[in-house]
Amino acid sequence: MAEAHSAVAFSFSITHEGWHLNYDREVLNLVWQSGIRSWKKRLARFRSGVRNGVYPAHLQSLWLVIAVAIALHFSQRHVPFNLVSKFLGLLPGDTVGYQLAACGLAGLLFWLCICYTMRYSLKLLLMYKGWMYEKRAPGSKVSLPTRLWALFVKVLATWNKPGLYSFQGSLPRLPLPSVQETMSRYLRSVRPLLDDSNFTRMESLAKEFESTIAPKLQRYLMLKSWWSTNYVSDWWEEYVYLRGRGALMVNSNFYGIDAIFTQPTTIQSARAASVINMLLQFRRIVERQELEPILVQGLVPLCSWQYERIFNTVRVPGVETDKIVHYQDSNHIVVLHRGCYYKVVIYHNGRILRPCELQIQIEEILNSSDKPQAGEELLAALTAGDRTKWAQTRETVFAKGVNKTSLHLIESAAFVLSLDEHPFEFDMAHPEKLDQFGRYLLHGNGHDRWFDKSFTVCVGSNGRIGFNSEHTWADAAVMSHIWEMLIMEETHPRYDENGNTLGIPEFEPPKPKRLAFDLDNPVALDAIQEAHLASQKLLNDVDLRIFVHDAYGKGLMKKCRLSPDAYLQMALQLAYYRDAGKFSLTYEASMTRLFREGRTETVRPCTIESAAWVKAMENPKIGVEERVKLLNAACDRHQLGYQDAMCGKGIDRHLFCLYVVSKYLELDSPFLKEVLSEPWRLSTSQTPHGQTAKMDLKKHPNCISAGGGFGPVADDGYGVSYIVAGEDLIFFHISSKKSCGTTDSERFAQQIARALADIKHLFEQYKTQQQKQKSVTNGTAN
Repeated sequence: MAEAHSAVAFSFSITHEGWHLNYDREVLNLVWQSGIRSWKKRLARFRSGVRNGVYPAHLQSLWLVIAVAIALHFSQRHVPFNLVSKFLGLLPGDTVGYQLAACGLAGLLFWLCICYTMRYSLKLLLMYKGWMYEKRAPGSKVSLPTRLWALFVKVLATWNKPGLYSFQGSLPRLPLPSVQETMSRYLRSVRPLLDDSNFTRMESLAKEFESTIAPKLQRYLMLKSWWSTNYVSDWWEEYVYLRGRGALMVNSNFYGIDAIFTQPTTIQSARAASVINMLLQFRRIVERQELEPILVQGLVPLCSWQYERIFNTVRVPGVETDKIVHYQDSNHIVVLHRGCYYKVVIYHNGRILRPCELQIQIEEILNSSDKPQAGEELLAALTAGDRTKWAQTRETVFAKGVNKTSLHLIESAAFVLSLDEHPFEFDMAHPEKLDQFGRYLLHGNGHDRWFDKSFTVCVGSNGRIGFNSEHTWADAAVMSHIWEMLIMEETHPRYDENGNTLGIPEFEPPKPKRLAFDLDNPVALDAIQEAHLASQKLLNDVDLRIFVHDAYGKGLMKKCRLSPDAYLQMALQLAYYRDAGKFSLTYEASMTRLFREGRTETVRPCTIESAAWVKAMENPKIGVEERVKLLNAACDRHQLGYQDAMCGKGIDRHLFCLYVVSKYLELDSPFLKEVLSEPWRLSTSQTPHGQTAKMDLKKHPNCISAGGGFGPVADDGYGVSYIVAGEDLIFFHISSKKSCGTTDSERFAQQIARALADIKHLFEQYKTQQQKQKSVTNGTAN
């Protein structure tokens, strides 16, 4: 009974002597503070919602418009459309008070008209995508239409400081391409992958689809594009992520690595406390919508919708489909250490705990002698395994009692933090240490990451950090943005000379509370053990190699007047061809956040032009000049494909949505079935950085993350993530499966290194050749 009484804030009893009230002042104070914080957040959201609703107009401009209406009325001048008189006719009197009220209503109406005129003008301007296709080579001129467009956008978008979601109402909807355009792009993309007979067969399937059920599917999709905010995103989230029944670990979740050339402290508790505090500060500016939205080229806004679910978010398993649950508020995080779970309160008297106060809590956990309860150590393996089995276990084992309570505390936490017992190391002389660093973050030991949470922060015993992120709620660019902010914040003083956090605690922080579980029964233990064995089999099959290319970086690529991304994609095409002896369907993720609720679109880097260049590189009879010409053409085609994808003219999301409609209508399409079943044996992605002005690598050159990575998409393929980390540094995260006899991550890393060296040598030869020709020409002229 003592435990039951401690679980409630107050209780009362009635006896023959009267009634008696018992209450816990500390618990009531926590409830009171939580309520105050929630109301403050509601008011802040309401205020931000009003401000965003009238953006790009100023909220304060309302009073100016009303003042003008009052001045016009009382100076015997008519307000346009005689609105004041019309409003007075609706009011019960015409005294000065009623006249002021009528002026206020007239001013409000005019002000709303001005606001929405500005808003929809900005929306029309943001529909223009011609700027995307402008050449950015040195000396090239920007067209007059683009310069005028940029001027108008700058006037409308920058005269009022925007909040995080201010542009949401002005962003255009993702356009729906025509079936004919998508068919044409698709057939062109598969031409280098198919021989003549198979390409003829695919052409026939495409024509049959286009002339039969495609128009009907397109009509339904057009209705959806008119009705919904984004015709792709909700279906993409549901069918690609939430309905997937496979393991999240390796197959879906991705990871990110610390800034490896700097280490602000080697004390695990200090680094953990500092990161917790910075993340909570970031959560606060997101909730208050004070975070500046990302602007491409400082002008064009990206959709900020995904930021809503960064914190307090979890993917909850279901038997047939999972769901994303976002909690409006959370005053705690959950810390995982040595198989034990702890609830850590992060607020006191309405403020976030300071790093020095959080460090006390973390040290208490690290110094604890607690041992895991039965089944507790391997508990997180349930989130790493099959989704249906995890859902069934949840319904039976976690439906009531302490298991339900503790699971809710984990899922409703702001985020999960794992205090690892091993160091996260980096040494250029020992590349295997960075490989191991990546493996720790991608899958850990299979039960020390809560894979369902939006993200888990991982802190090594030597103070280095990383994260493992669930993919459903957002794409990698959002986590990269958070990571940039964390890394740049640590350029400011946060630790003393001993490596501990700065500051003196103002009070003794709340002690971490150990979560309790009742798992000592065959049903629970068998389910956990089964998930553990499955996770071990999956993670032991991962072949991860993080290749550090420091021979050159984007500096040389720009001298070659090529896009760094196109340059690297061509290197990957050459490397894959040499590794596999053939071309393969290649996936590169691009973003569609220029549109409201946009997420990603697929770029297909394996093109007719890239295949021609790769074959030329392998043909010794083809000269240097012709190879350079083919490479330039391949890079130009890749850039065009990337631009089309960002502008809503991609291939794969349109075909995916047509396929979903066909399934709803129970219409069979051999063409769509074949297209959607094609394996992506080379799946690639560039990790973005420098998304905000705070990332100043000239001032802080060591504050660059090594990027992050993901598992292979196909069992017989590679997953390659890369980050252009500077003028002379590129990181490649290469994953494959050990069980596949045709792939090897180390071998592919060597092929990438060879391809990059060959491209550099090609341009050196070309430059030498050009200089010789110039010398001959000058000599002839003389």
